[in-house]
Amino acid sequence: MTKWLLAILLVVLVTGLLQPALARRFRLGRLPGDLAFRWRGRTWIFPFASVLLLSALASLILRWL
Repeated sequence: MTKWLLAILLVVLVTGLLQPALARRFRLGRLPGDLAFRWRGRTWIFPFASVLLLSALASLILRWL
């Protein structure tokens, strides 16, 4: 149980720290399945494809551990 908790904490921490660099380099938030629209002067972004991609990556990393 402790191993899984530590692994999840590590993945969340690394993803949070690297998110700005990953977003610029790999266009996370701008993939074909991500929705972005303007309504009443605000931009709303729903990154469906980016979340699925990051979830699959996290799943592969956790299976490897």
